Amino acid sequence: MQIRFIHHSCFAVELADKVLVFDYFDGERVNGYHFAGRLPDYAPDTRLYLFASHSHQDHFDLDILRLSERFANIHYILSKDIRISPNFLRKHGIDPAVRERVTFVNPDKHFEVDDLEIYTLQSTDAGVAFYVISDGVKLFHAGDLNDWRMEGAGDLINGKMRRTYQHEIKKLAERPIDVAFVPMDPRLGQHQWAGMDFFLKNTDAKYVFPMHMWQDYSGIEEYKKRIPNSGMADRLMDITGENQVFDFDGLLEL
Repeated sequence: MQIRFIHHSCFAVELADKVLVFDYFDGERVNGYHFAGRLPDYAPDTRLYLFASHSHQDHFDLDILRLSERFANIHYILSKDIRISPNFLRKHGIDPAVRERVTFVNPDKHFEVDDLEIYTLQSTDAGVAFYVISDGVKLFHAGDLNDWRMEGAGDLINGKMRRTYQHEIKKLAERPIDVAFVPMDPRLGQHQWAGMDFFLKNTDAKYVFPMHMWQDYSGIEEYKKRIPNSGMADRLMDITGENQVFDFDGLLEL
């Protein structure tokens, strides 16, 4: 198994017979940023599963639906807040028949798509988070599920955010996780690591990728220096730039 950090919150998980892609968007979609990450040039017969946790422009790109023209074995798992009516698709030059390849998901549900098992959690922002089992590999992609504590927001708002986030993460306590993708947003200042810290302490995820870092990866090393438990720090993956590839062959006991 290989995992590619494309950019921001987008990862491609390459398994033996399929590829799972989470929250891909074109690098020019977000004002003020140029994301250079690109999906590899997969073969046309590749089994592709594209997940989008919610409709925000840094997590969903309408153009991913155009990939159905190139890949015969593509399927989309999209949060229900993503609106793609037939008329909307026609307006943007996309064949409405692509909807036949879409599974729309909502929070706190179980879905089966081909040989994938998918469980959803409620986000603290929009849409869902995904817990996915495929080929014996257990994955968690948080989307925008995070402890979004903000400077100046006050204890009432931040306290509610913290409780909601912790409630959702505790749902994973009894679920094995091989690889997780969890926000670590530098815009949160001193609260950047709050969500990650709770996640590491309350799940048994073997390998955890920080994400949603807006191209600033300095918080990873800084956080590792703050962690007194070296075992917990070792679970956190070191991301240094876009299009980075991580090889997990032999690391996971499936």
